[in-house]
Amino acid sequence: MEHTNLILIRHGQSEYNLENRFTGWQDIDITKTGKQEARKAALEIKDQRIDIAFTSKLIRAQHTLQIIQEVCGWQDVPVVINKALNERSYGALEGKDKAEITKEFGEKQVWLWRRSFDVAPPGGESLKDTYNRVIPYFKQSILPCLLQSQEVLIVAHGNSLRALLMFLESLSPAQILQREIETCVPLFYDLSEDRLQRLK
Repeated sequence: MEHTNLILIRHGQSEYNLENRFTGWQDIDITKTGKQEARKAALEIKDQRIDIAFTSKLIRAQHTLQIIQEVCGWQDVPVVINKALNERSYGALEGKDKAEITKEFGEKQVWLWRRSFDVAPPGGESLKDTYNRVIPYFKQSILPCLLQSQEVLIVAHGNSLRALLMFLESLSPAQILQREIETCVPLFYDLSEDRLQRLK
């Protein structure tokens, strides 16, 4: 039976990660550390074959992917950019300091905004909302590549990748809340044809 590889990578450290700010859809680039993280991730996956890569419309994910392509010599690998893979929107919280927001609204409320499955911050998205845009895009645009035995790399964001993990691993809302996705640590999925058919 055919097996196909899917690799997921969260972008390198961004300027707002460093400053402890809510980032969301703010188009913030990666830091010097983020560039180093991207190079390290590239060395971990360099021996893989990649046929196509997917990323978000945000520069921190695109820049991370560009570094990976350069280090691995994958400049000819086609890249598909789509906002469906963007980080979840934090709405009115974007750009704000997380410590200041916690002081203003209290730890319990900020925890709900950041870590619950279906509570959205003001004007933003919950993880459930993010799931509802990531998974249809995955089924429509990425799954067909995997079903054609193409090896796929996705470079995206903490919450868009958590939504994808939830789907790929059949996790409950409670289980996904326990999962952290570190910057630039590759996640490997060896997907059998049978498993791919079940993801349809």
